[in-house]
Amino acid sequence: MKKLFYIIAFIVSSTLFISCGIYGFTGGDVGDAKTIQVDYFQNQAQLIEPELSQQLTQELQDLFTRQTNLTLTSTNGDLYFSGEITSYRITPMSATSQQTAAQNRLTISVNVRYINKLDEKKNFEQQFSFYSDYPARQQLTGGVKETAFKEILERITQDIFNASVGKW
Repeated sequence: MKKLFYIIAFIVSSTLFISCGIYGFTGGDVGDAKTIQVDYFQNQAQLIEPELSQQLTQELQDLFTRQTNLTLTSTNGDLYFSGEITSYRITPMSATSQQTAAQNRLTISVNVRYINKLDEKKNFEQQFSFYSDYPARQQLTGGVKETAFKEILERITQDIFNASVGKW
């Protein structure tokens, strides 16, 4: 009987927290915003990876539509993101006893401009960067590249989310 009481109390309190807006499980604070606009992120790095711009733009759009109730729009969004990929570089990270690279690091940096049309105090322009390490004996193609892109873009887009609407 006591267990049933605790279950019912948990369900009721969870419902109250969510419906009253006290806590959102996504952690996103979009205020009164209803729409989001994410412009295409041009690749302006010295080394160009053709599909990176499209993947970054799509990942950012997907993250916001999954974790908030915002509607994606192509113009006049309440929340507006624009920017460019500023760096795409591969650097050797550690050496073997034969003085060759044992591990390489792919680092991607993105400059982001965020405009909140409903609360201008939240606007910012900021650089976001992350990396992925892979064995030097492997080429950055196929599955290695897909894994690296997934890891990097997931982290960068989550950092952008946290900086713009996260309650951290």
